[in-house]
Amino acid sequence: MKVFPKIILVGDSITQLSFSPQLYGFGSKLTDTYQRRADVLNRGFSGYNTDWILQYISTSEGKEHVFPGGESTILITIFFGANDSSDPILNPRHHVPVERFEKNLKKIYSIAKESCPKAKMILIGAPPVDHEARLEYQIQRYKEKATGKLERTIELSGKYANAAQRVAEELNLPFIHLWKEMQDDSPNNWQKYLNDGLHLSEYGNKFVGEKIIAIIEKEYPELSVNPCPFTGQYANSSSKSIALSAFAPFHDQIDHTNPEEAFCSEL
Repeated sequence: MKVFPKIILVGDSITQLSFSPQLYGFGSKLTDTYQRRADVLNRGFSGYNTDWILQYISTSEGKEHVFPGGESTILITIFFGANDSSDPILNPRHHVPVERFEKNLKKIYSIAKESCPKAKMILIGAPPVDHEARLEYQIQRYKEKATGKLERTIELSGKYANAAQRVAEELNLPFIHLWKEMQDDSPNNWQKYLNDGLHLSEYGNKFVGEKIIAIIEKEYPELSVNPCPFTGQYANSSSKSIALSAFAPFHDQIDHTNPEEAFCSEL
């Protein structure tokens, strides 16, 4: 029996929100691209750092939940750093020292590879932090309890993004350096990619989704999907992929006078 391929998105709240319809989440971009070719699974955990996700996937239940596909998993994205890079004094709850962060990423990769041996991997670094928007969010959220101090900064997020890049280079993995690429792409207005100074806005999700698709096309072209050249969509037989065939014939492949012929291979 043909097994449906799986794509797994692993990360913190930025990944958990990647299916948000309000934010046009980057996970929904992948779900659209891979419709009828692969299931996209959201394994984002709000508030998690690499210590906590390692604790979870080191249990049999957690490992099975996060990496359920086994050999049917074709792609995994690993996206951490926004919480790990918290200030050690102002936010010790989330902070993970950068040296341990690097080791944790390697362990996450190893467990993912052990669980899904055929999966391709993409490592994603944390985006920059918008100080002004983060302080405004703090006031709105905590009101009189707001400290006026930044528990996350652009300097710290950059340090951890660079650490993730070092891990990607060591493991020979494609890497998306959001911290750098967002600022390079829009140096005078990179803040538009964030909706509260930390999480992705609609613009940010579109940016990340396009970056992931571009990495797949460049590094793993066999897994890429080309949309219909006429409609630009992935919902008909004119969309193509080298390695991923669609499940069930597309409607335009069915002869209504003899539909059985289109389904004979499934009988």
